[in-house]
Amino acid sequence: MALHFLVEDAGGVQVGGQVVLTGAEAHHAAAVRRVRVGEEVTVGDGRGVRLSGAVEEATASRVSVRVTGRTHAEAPRPRLVLVQALAKGDRDELAVQAATELGVDEIVPWQAARSVSRWDAAKATKGVARWSAIVREAAKQAHRLWVPEVAAPVTTRQLAARAGTSRMLVLEPSAPSALSALDLAAGDADLVLVVGPEGGIAPEELTALTDAGATLVRLGETVLRTSTAGPAALAVASVRLGRW
Repeated sequence: MALHFLVEDAGGVQVGGQVVLTGAEAHHAAAVRRVRVGEEVTVGDGRGVRLSGAVEEATASRVSVRVTGRTHAEAPRPRLVLVQALAKGDRDELAVQAATELGVDEIVPWQAARSVSRWDAAKATKGVARWSAIVREAAKQAHRLWVPEVAAPVTTRQLAARAGTSRMLVLEPSAPSALSALDLAAGDADLVLVVGPEGGIAPEELTALTDAGATLVRLGETVLRTSTAGPAALAVASVRLGRW
């Protein structure tokens, strides 16, 4: 399969035109992935456009591609949103990477009551930037036409407010209903999957979310790590929505 790269202004390039990679993307293509003149590659803009073509120039500072094909895909509906509680170590980052590869459309960091990791204003800015970088690289690896958004961190109160405008499913091992048993294809409202931290979602948070309209669901009979639960739920949802 051809290597895939991202260029923000690629969407305006038509067949016969040229798209140019510069900066870090060019260095990654030429020095890390070692693309060569004549090699077939694809380039996307992260907003649905995919260009295919052959490399005409490949240096560490500039890689140019002559475009021979162009496609565009509409954003999928309903959107799959992962609300990932902040977790210690790199567990939340592992979830972000896998979720991107598995088709998530938006990722929302959640400062849950039992989150060991805590983001103040400065850490929040750095955290969102870090998650966005992970998403971008994972999206390239997966050849995704739409790069997921990383939202600003939310509190439980803000999360509850979102339950009123979307279909929110909270992953809870003790829930009576299985995610795999639900009809997820009804309507275009965002499908929001909420994953708690290592210690689970606090009872008062579960109450706040269900009172706001969220539904508790389980994945199976076992308890998954916070880094595993979100990607597993996305896999189930992708099958139920017919994406897979």
